[in-house]
Amino acid sequence: MVYLITYDLKTPDGDYNSLYEEIKSIGANENNCHPLESTWLIESDLSVEEIYTRIKSKLNEKDLIFVVNITQQKRQGWMPKIAWEWLYKRE
Repeated sequence: MVYLITYDLKTPDGDYNSLYEEIKSIGANENNCHPLESTWLIESDLSVEEIYTRIKSKLNEKDLIFVVNITQQKRQGWMPKIAWEWLYKRE
């Protein structure tokens, strides 16, 4: 399944490295794409709840996160070509 993960770190000392490493660990490195500053596309067999729980553990209480399964969903946007290629390979 393909998931969209987006977040907003609200604390000045937000730990992006820890967050990035956790997101990368959800799927194999070739199974993730980081097309926009606070957005990742991940291919994983985990559920939305499992992904949320793992990432939430790396955030502070004021930080925001949104995880949604976008497998086989219509989509439109303006992203780097590599992001679209990544998505098309997973249709």
